Amino acid sequence: MSSKTKIIVLKSKELIYTGIFVVLGIILVLLLFYMFSSKSESKGNSTTNTGTTAEGTTTTTYKPGVYTSELNLGGSYMQLSVTVDKDTISHVEISNLDETVTAMYPLVEPSLEDINSQIASVDSLDNITYSSDNKYTSIIIIQAIEEALQDAVVVE
Repeated sequence: MSSKTKIIVLKSKELIYTGIFVVLGIILVLLLFYMFSSKSESKGNSTTNTGTTAEGTTTTTYKPGVYTSELNLGGSYMQLSVTVDKDTISHVEISNLDETVTAMYPLVEPSLEDINSQIASVDSLDNITYSSDNKYTSIIIIQAIEEALQDAVVVE
């Protein structure tokens, strides 16, 4: 019998370090999988009430007026005003927009102009398009518009 027994000596400190790195590696892989998985994002609750007309198009009915919400960018609070008619959103504007905010967030004004140019022609805020350059700024403004319109929508 020429079976040779091999003895492996493992230090407990090396086992602990290896176990910690394995656990961290698994957590990192799970985090990356979760972040980059291709599941669709849910839009959440929409704040507009739409009804279907005889022609098949959707309409939203508002209480005419000016509705406001507060927009917070980097600790600076601005007032977002949304002017609505019976069936459409007429105009969106931001007041209290000072030079420091425009210097820190230069895409606020172009995003607002882009939203104002589209808002009369789209039937829902979900249909507003924006470029990848000002995606997050536009999303923040659209969320503030939806917040302002919560009281403007007529429930039928």
